[in-house]
Amino acid sequence: MNVVAIFDIGKTNKKVFLFDENYKIVWEKSVNLDETTDEDGFPCEDIDVLKNWILDRLSEIKELTSYVLKAINFSTYGASFVYIDENGKVLTPLYNYLKDYPEELKSGFYEKYKGEEKFAVKTASPVLGSLNSGMQIYRLKEEKPELFEKVKYCLHLPQYLSFLLTNEAFADITSIGCHTNLWNFKKMKYHKWLQNEGISEKIPPLHFGKDVLKNEDDLAIGVGLHDSSSAIIPYTINFTEPFVLLSTGTWSISLNPFNNKPLTFEELQQDCLCYMQYTEKPVKAARLFSGNEHEVQAKRLAAHFNVPFDSFKDVYFDKKIVATLRSMNFQIIYPKKYDFDILKECPFQKRDLSTFKSYEIAYHQLMLDLVEQQVFSTNLVIHNSPVKKIFVDGGFSKNSIFMNLLAEAFPDVEVYAASMAQASALGAALAIHENWNPKPIQNDLIDLKFYKH
Repeated sequence: MNVVAIFDIGKTNKKVFLFDENYKIVWEKSVNLDETTDEDGFPCEDIDVLKNWILDRLSEIKELTSYVLKAINFSTYGASFVYIDENGKVLTPLYNYLKDYPEELKSGFYEKYKGEEKFAVKTASPVLGSLNSGMQIYRLKEEKPELFEKVKYCLHLPQYLSFLLTNEAFADITSIGCHTNLWNFKKMKYHKWLQNEGISEKIPPLHFGKDVLKNEDDLAIGVGLHDSSSAIIPYTINFTEPFVLLSTGTWSISLNPFNNKPLTFEELQQDCLCYMQYTEKPVKAARLFSGNEHEVQAKRLAAHFNVPFDSFKDVYFDKKIVATLRSMNFQIIYPKKYDFDILKECPFQKRDLSTFKSYEIAYHQLMLDLVEQQVFSTNLVIHNSPVKKIFVDGGFSKNSIFMNLLAEAFPDVEVYAASMAQASALGAALAIHENWNPKPIQNDLIDLKFYKH
């Protein structure tokens, strides 16, 4: 059986899948690897351990007699650079994008390049410190110039993993185009600061996401994709009429591939940004930290009502409870006027838990508050674009309260819970489809459940 291997590297879970020609998963392995620390003692990915795990899994796959490995691709978390010298040796730890960025260095940079507002609009990158991966290169150059001298290439993590197997260095637009401060979205080319700072020559040439490289075993190897951009590929292949994908996990990210209006500074301040599709088209996106908030508040509820943390799994949508909570004035029906303070913190943080008679009622209120925030966030990318459907994938797609409230909040749009095994891995496989798979792509890759409002 012909298969493609996809390494799907998250910050916590590292997975590898084999997909057959119908894009069914036929084999998989996953692991949580121990982190190490960088020279400042900050936790970070252990690049050697990751590299060895990938090479070991590849050897294991090649030993499997029932599969013929035809191609390999990678989807990984973004905003992370590996710096290599001319021999391909890794020169630094894989710095964590959550690491604090020196304030002085940051303000000096933005001062030099026409201020935060102008720069952020040009690069479609909110000001995020280390999460703007280009700022990590700038920091290395300023703080460790002798080490920076030795850098031959700065490779985003998916491209480094591809380099391990091909020995060829490339950049990829999905990694370069996601809140990195590197790409000028107005001119659709690198921002000129890279040239000014002597960084341009250390960024390898761009490579198209659908094209592959061949290694010495004649395997087709993709150049790798940023996981958020990869996760949208199955949807853009299956659906042509305008939709928004609400991808939920720790972050809930609303992605609209049909909105190409330039970002405004106000939108950037509300945590909007642009991702790039592997086809080099921008995707307007808005982020909300709501999976994280759900976890924090679920712990608070569990402690208050003295129940297990995951009791919410047994709470189902109850119209009566919602109606009662609304009539008690706990909840405003979604106003048309935007009050963006709602995005800064979830209203539930300030609620007095002793006013709720039961865990079930309190949990419904938490979901009302989270969905209220979500509606504001998602509307930022729907605004002025002809969206007909919203697909929700990830954790909240399985939450009946979330899904019913969301459907009610968007009466003019069809709202679906979408389930698909491993969207970002599947996207990375589909991106290189024509290079390994002779069959046409089927149109039943995604299971949909419609929620009436």
